[in-house]
Amino acid sequence: MTTAMQNGPVRLVLVTGPSGAGRSTAIHALEDLGFEAIDNLPLRLVPLLLDGPHPARPLALGIDPRNRDFSTAALLDLIERLAARPEIEPTVLYLDCREDVLIRRFSETRRRHPLAPAESPEVGIRRELGLLAQIRDRAEVLIDTSDINPHQLRGEIERWFAPDGAAGLALTVQSFSYKRGLPRGIDMVFDCRFLANPYWVPGLRVFDGRDPRVAAHVAADPRFGPFFDRVLDLTRLLLPAFAEEGKSHLSIAFGCTGGQHRSVALAETLAKALAEDGRQVSIRHRELDSQHNG
Repeated sequence: MTTAMQNGPVRLVLVTGPSGAGRSTAIHALEDLGFEAIDNLPLRLVPLLLDGPHPARPLALGIDPRNRDFSTAALLDLIERLAARPEIEPTVLYLDCREDVLIRRFSETRRRHPLAPAESPEVGIRRELGLLAQIRDRAEVLIDTSDINPHQLRGEIERWFAPDGAAGLALTVQSFSYKRGLPRGIDMVFDCRFLANPYWVPGLRVFDGRDPRVAAHVAADPRFGPFFDRVLDLTRLLLPAFAEEGKSHLSIAFGCTGGQHRSVALAETLAKALAEDGRQVSIRHRELDSQHNG
């Protein structure tokens, strides 16, 4: 048994996201919570850091796309290698933000974008969002900072990562399209392609599963109730067991054909039920988000 395992797994939070989304604020908030924070560490040095003496505190590492050894493939590979090590408990925290808000923030500060110093901020923002799209899909915890201030972001960080773990196991519930394959890092997957598809209803096709009319159409399928009740019961059964095993986060995904209607409605419904149970729940819709980010 390694020294790390003798002292328990190393809690590691990888913090990333586009410039202007609040990554530095998040890192400072984690440091205030007792994490040893290191910002802008080259990717090649992360394994060397973790192969050293067992850290006395949990680690928060800021991953900056501006770093010269950064690439999407390299970061994804690093995440997978860390997840395979039993002595490490990694969590990817992604600070998200809408493109229009990022543009406004750069305009207000009159800063040049680091990935487009000789071009407009819009060019750099879109370039960076493209680099990070797959990382966003892989993140266990996603915090959208578009409509919150730094103080509120600190509150969100405390809610997710405070040492006393006020709400215990953190959850991510998401939707996806089987056409694009399974999302990375998913623990539980449910296929809901057997439910009535709103896509074939002309008045519903243009909306997504967050629309009450679409959600009602999906829920009207007589198979919806028994299916959802069993998924919810199974989830409630397993959450304490995962927590007892020391797992800090759990990812649950619903898939359908296009990732627009049925899977979105199911993800929204489950997330709401778990939040009402007092659970920490982050929700995302892969296909809808990819449309929004262009």
